[in-house]
Amino acid sequence: MEEENIHHANHGYPLHGGRICSVFLSKIVKGPMKTGDLVRPSIIFFFLLIGAFISLHWIDVVPLAISDISLQKTIPSFNSSVVINCSITCPIHSSKTIKLDESPSSELCPEYFRWIYQDLNPWKEKGITKEMVESAGSEAYMRIVVVNGKVYWKKLKRAFQTRDVFNIWGILQLLRLYPGKLPDLDIMFECGDRPVIQKRDYGGSNANNVTPMFHYCASDSTLDIVFPDWSFWGWPELHIKPWEALSKDLEEGNQRVKWIDRIPYAHWKGGPGSSLARKALLKCNLTDQQDWGALIYALNWGLVRQEMYKSTDLANQCTHRYKIYVEGRAWSVSEKYILACDSMSLLVTPHYYDFFSRSLLPSIHYWPIKENDICRSIKSAVNWGNKHPEKVQEIGKAGSKFIQEELKMKSVYDYMFHLLYQYGKLLKYKPTVPEGSVEVCLETMACSGTELEKTFKMNSMVSGPSDTSPCTMPPPYDPTTLQSFLERKANLTKQVERWEASENT
Repeated sequence: MEEENIHHANHGYPLHGGRICSVFLSKIVKGPMKTGDLVRPSIIFFFLLIGAFISLHWIDVVPLAISDISLQKTIPSFNSSVVINCSITCPIHSSKTIKLDESPSSELCPEYFRWIYQDLNPWKEKGITKEMVESAGSEAYMRIVVVNGKVYWKKLKRAFQTRDVFNIWGILQLLRLYPGKLPDLDIMFECGDRPVIQKRDYGGSNANNVTPMFHYCASDSTLDIVFPDWSFWGWPELHIKPWEALSKDLEEGNQRVKWIDRIPYAHWKGGPGSSLARKALLKCNLTDQQDWGALIYALNWGLVRQEMYKSTDLANQCTHRYKIYVEGRAWSVSEKYILACDSMSLLVTPHYYDFFSRSLLPSIHYWPIKENDICRSIKSAVNWGNKHPEKVQEIGKAGSKFIQEELKMKSVYDYMFHLLYQYGKLLKYKPTVPEGSVEVCLETMACSGTELEKTFKMNSMVSGPSDTSPCTMPPPYDPTTLQSFLERKANLTKQVERWEASENT
């Protein structure tokens, strides 16, 4: 997702067949094999032919897109019973209220919803003033105001591609799903790669004046409020479908190659120039002099664009036993696609988190990789995994199960709802429409943009108000429970390090 990667897109380190592939075939077909390690030569040959093109990490580098705006009179949605009447202005909303089920839901929200309380903790005691919100103006890309159920959008900076557009679209869907349930809102949103609200800037007497900023990720040193990223409603520039449809494709694609038949190597493909960790990862690639258990590919975006993304179908990604996740400029959208693969995910020491990833546990959902000894750590993970196929499959399936069951679109919307509801309760003023804002609604947004943008919007549109209430929030972490969770996470990482040490002795 990193903007700087554009400049590296057509340079790099192609690994398309040739001598290195011959080395790979020699090593895994002719070399000594242990029980459970055998891979059918025909499958290996097939995967090597497509390996240079198929990867979930291709989404980490994004090309610029120029799109025209077009309008149609009407446009059907993915749900054929819904048709949008296109307009350049929003219709006058009826004052008629929609009766919804107001009883508490019997469905308990996923565990990661508890982090909402942590993210909003800086304003728990004193609340949020208008001055605090407006202090984010120099960093924010857009201001989103909801007044009496209407959404107003003030663009403050040009966002990369259509990140802002699809996040606004997602908020419109939330209000359509749960109409009349959210309080009036006034939020600032940052659409860049990195979080911007630094903890170090809010010490001492300034501790009660933290700027509230919504963003896609945060870190232990920042205070950004994490919010689901734009790709849940589609990423047209990269031809990535909305999450509801894509997650079904990923689930089906996951069944095409059994884990035991997958290539017994760790795989990564993406833009290497956006972080030191990615540059270090290049040194772990398989050559005729070394075998770190990894197949690393630098992405050639020129080729991907020429073939119109036909060979980068995410549903065809699950061909290796291990998939590597490594951050670029910051957290990457690719994380959920990697975890959905049934292959054990190897996470190179992450420094950023999104709204769900804080609840993932090492050796339960993924395998931690040391950033400062990346090649040796990958090699140990692959060697250990190929000797313990049952455990590796268990970890891979747990990661996939988390994504498929805990990250359904219903959960994404419910997370948005509870976060915005709790945030709205903290506002110490009544939001008003800022000067320079424009009202946005389904009618004005659905029919604008490229054909693919319009298709993705329609395919991600909810059919109407939900018959049920949002899930019921779990209680916040008390200090003891939170400390216990963090200690468990640290102890699980240490256990992995002990396993790696035994592998190297």
